Amino acid sequence: MLHSIPGAIQLGLLYAFMSLGVYITYRILDFPDLTVDGSFTTGGAIAAVMITHGYSPWIATACAFLGGLAAGAVTGLLHTKGKINALLSGILMMIALYSINLRISRVPNVPLLNAETVFTSIAPWALMLVAVIAIKLLLDAFFHTDLGLSLRATGDNARMIRSFGAHTDNTKIIGVSLSNGLVALSGAFVAQDQGYSDQSMGIGMIVIGLAAVIIGEAILGARTIFWATLSAVVGMIVYRIIIALALQVPGFKASDLKVITAVIVIIALVVPTLQRSWRMKNAARRRTAELAAATSGKGSGGAR
Repeated sequence: MLHSIPGAIQLGLLYAFMSLGVYITYRILDFPDLTVDGSFTTGGAIAAVMITHGYSPWIATACAFLGGLAAGAVTGLLHTKGKINALLSGILMMIALYSINLRISRVPNVPLLNAETVFTSIAPWALMLVAVIAIKLLLDAFFHTDLGLSLRATGDNARMIRSFGAHTDNTKIIGVSLSNGLVALSGAFVAQDQGYSDQSMGIGMIVIGLAAVIIGEAILGARTIFWATLSAVVGMIVYRIIIALALQVPGFKASDLKVITAVIVIIALVVPTLQRSWRMKNAARRRTAELAAATSGKGSGGAR
């Protein structure tokens, strides 16, 4: 069972950019962005098509990132300028990307057999470890700039930040665009690692990203930006390890992956809520007991 853990850690690093992207929209912007399911496939499709046409895998990966930026920007424009509900904006873009991705790849599956990829001359885990650390630190630095602080404030209280003269529409567009750029970057790396790009490779990515963010926050917390981004990365690695171990249990099949993911997310969402409720009830009981003791003390004192 333990032999599957190294592969799970490698997968966690490959998908770490996706969890960072989901963290930006889900936690920082409070934006339920379903574009993720489409932009992940967009990144893989762009990278695979460009590599098969002879382009450098690094250029292809960079173009995949730009494709994700464009997809996220359109979602942001639909929400801010088109005044469409955030959830519906993401759904509309996700649907549109299904056809756009087919236009890009022209076939449902683009193989990368015998093609040079970014992992041809270096082990995937080594390259991804360096890349994830570099992007994580760059994000930390970005979120401490004026623009990054405005983006964080937009998610906390958009009305307040507008009163200080910030353009919240612009910060939302930038945030959603950056999020989907990271998601597409993850899709490009995953496609090169698995050796093909598939039209359905992005299905359920938003749920996986949410699971990673929630698990990471449960383990490390989110006291500062440094810990928040680190928790998104660690959460994805832990999620992949959980999935790998679950699939080793007798009775589970690869086709059960989505069910396992859904159960993990449900547990990650329900358990903290139950813990908060339990703590509140205990605090209420203690407060009631203290008040009862104080009241009985006053009553006996009056009798004397």
